[in-house]
Amino acid sequence: MPETVAQFLQGYSPPPGVADELLRPDGKLRPAWQPLIRHLAAQSAETRARAFARGDQYLHDTGVYFRQHTGEGSTERNWPLNHVPVVISGKEWAQLSEGIVQRAELLERVMADLYGPGDLVRQGYLPADLVARNPEWLRPIVGVQPRSGHFLHFLAFEIGRSPDGSWLVLGDRTQAPSGAGFALENRMATSRVFHDLFPKANVERLAGFFRSFRDALIGLRADDGSRVAILTPGQHTDTYYEHAYIARYLGFMLLECEDLAVRNGQLKVRTVAGDEPVSVLWRRLDSRFADPLELDESSALGTPGMVSALRAGAITMVNCLGSGALESRALMAFLPRICQALTGEALKLPNIATWWCGQPTERAYVRDNLHRMLIGPAQSTKLPFDIDAGTALGGRFRGSAHGSVSDWLEREGETLVGQEAVTLSTTPAMVGERLVPRPMVVRVFAARTPQGWTVMPGGYARIGRTGDPTALAMQAGGSVADVWITSDAPVARETLAPRDKGPFLRRQPGILPARAADNLFWLGRYVERAENGVRQIRAYHLRLEDYGPDALPLVESLARFLAGYGLDPSEEPVPPGLLQLFDVSRGCAAKVRDRFSTDGWTALSDLAATAREVAEGCHPGDDAARAMSLLLRRIAGFSGLVHENMFRFLGWRFLTVGRALERADQMAAFLAAFTGRTTPQGGLDLAVEVGDSLMTHRRRYSVETSRETVIDLLALDAGNPRALLFQLDVLMAEEARLRPAGGTGLPEAARRILLLRTALAVASPEEITAERLRGFRADLAAISHALTAQYLS
Repeated sequence: MPETVAQFLQGYSPPPGVADELLRPDGKLRPAWQPLIRHLAAQSAETRARAFARGDQYLHDTGVYFRQHTGEGSTERNWPLNHVPVVISGKEWAQLSEGIVQRAELLERVMADLYGPGDLVRQGYLPADLVARNPEWLRPIVGVQPRSGHFLHFLAFEIGRSPDGSWLVLGDRTQAPSGAGFALENRMATSRVFHDLFPKANVERLAGFFRSFRDALIGLRADDGSRVAILTPGQHTDTYYEHAYIARYLGFMLLECEDLAVRNGQLKVRTVAGDEPVSVLWRRLDSRFADPLELDESSALGTPGMVSALRAGAITMVNCLGSGALESRALMAFLPRICQALTGEALKLPNIATWWCGQPTERAYVRDNLHRMLIGPAQSTKLPFDIDAGTALGGRFRGSAHGSVSDWLEREGETLVGQEAVTLSTTPAMVGERLVPRPMVVRVFAARTPQGWTVMPGGYARIGRTGDPTALAMQAGGSVADVWITSDAPVARETLAPRDKGPFLRRQPGILPARAADNLFWLGRYVERAENGVRQIRAYHLRLEDYGPDALPLVESLARFLAGYGLDPSEEPVPPGLLQLFDVSRGCAAKVRDRFSTDGWTALSDLAATAREVAEGCHPGDDAARAMSLLLRRIAGFSGLVHENMFRFLGWRFLTVGRALERADQMAAFLAAFTGRTTPQGGLDLAVEVGDSLMTHRRRYSVETSRETVIDLLALDAGNPRALLFQLDVLMAEEARLRPAGGTGLPEAARRILLLRTALAVASPEEITAERLRGFRADLAAISHALTAQYLS
């Protein structure tokens, strides 16, 4: 039943001495929260549950996930949305934004000094040892002048309320800040949860922030038609989903280091049409991995020569290599004094009180106040509530044995900092049917534009699973929430579209990196290989169930054939090799998430999940055959999405070429094995069944199934989508569309396709022997190699 606000909030009690986002110190509801709380109170528990389920369903359908690490590796987990957003008034946010902008500009000046004149060290504002020992301070970057004139372009800050209600900076994120894309997805999900409240709640929109930053990056390009790209470590990093989402949202290429090469001092991306220049790179991997030549020689993620391209001014890096040095805990101890020296102002948004223990006075202060200190590594970038075995809290070690804390300070003081123990503010979280206070920290984002720094009107909140402030991380069971910045007046409905509209101009599809094309090509091959395997395994189990002892020779022959592909159904009704094919298909699609539709990804993920479900407890015979029929329908659904919905750009063509090559190869192999003179009885009917051509064969040929009718239908019929000649027609048409305009002569792949297609078109069924079919497969392999050499290498 609906409740009054007082009834709904009954039992909501923040811990004493802790600031709360929902309630003021006098226990009254903060004005910014009133519309949301009234809305929740007016709903029944069942209505709220349905609303929350809408948000969860959106996240599931979109495929939002985070990667959870365990001792056995990492797995993808559902995005843990806290459905109740954090609400902050626009007036309070405006004050916060002033402090964020000041801090962003201060960090820019510190970065410029650390890699430039070194005045902060020379004049005693920073200890030299603290800089030199920072693993993120990169000596090869010293003296590098950014092409854009700035080292920093996109920053994040972890902020929290102190017990008196003021905001503090708990950590600076300058290396490769994550979370902005997740903030967008949180907003999308939360707007569905509160679909009837959100449009009238005067919540500031996020799109304008991203539009400004996108336009700023485009404006940083060189005047050579070069591109803006996002650089990711790859699909196994924690935040890969966000990298792909942001790339798709902003329309930028998503690249890995292997896509890039430095040639003649210029950064180039390998595409299917040759090398193309990249002059703006939004880096999402740690600096030290970016270049194995000058930074970390063991890095398998880097592009050799990246530092030299940066040094030559060939690229603008977001943020510049070496910016991770600003994330050090110890730097916070010196920022207040540095701010005063560089700007003549105090920090408008102070950071948490920090003392570097390499100085006698500061070390003594920390030692005398151990009861309220968190002590940890000076160069750590963790937040002050991320307590691990290498830290001490309240004068006691957490899971380590250093002796006494005082002795530890004296012995290793230069490597330690003391920070005031954090008491995080709380925010409402729905647990069951009631609101409960949970500790919270907010990540806010700032982006550089030609007009200066702009702050995202919102952000990304992390909410504790319990009242323990050390359990905010998602790895520890924490959740995330949207952040609503509310205004007293209606807000503009921001979009990514430019504000100044000119005449309509149809944009051409972007360039296709060779790695993306390669993954789409192999996605087509693996899906087709899986489909053929499913058809053949189904045929095996149908004969095992229905045909009796007479079919045993054919069943054994089919099992041997499938075993050659690692799909022996006589050992497992649903062979593990088939499940692996679905997994590697999904792996290929995961590497091109920025180019793959949400529906296509969901269909492929459901296909892989369904394959694993049907394999559990599946029995040989009819049970397995029905399971294969289910998988075939799921594959058909994925194929239909690709065929009907996917734009006919280069990526679709490579996927189609991969499928055509694989289908032709699989069909040729099957015909060679089951239309020979020594094939067991029933082999010809088996070939027609696996070729999905039973009805056509019955209608077309009034005679009994013969080798000639099977070869005619499955090899030489240009109208049969399963026939070899049909696949060669597909290959010929798509290869012609892949070729750049203005080329002269036939490339090797085109020449090989034409020769093979012509030879097959003039052949009679009698001429298509098993030996010729094996030669046909060798020709297909040569075509595949030629396409790879021309476009994918």
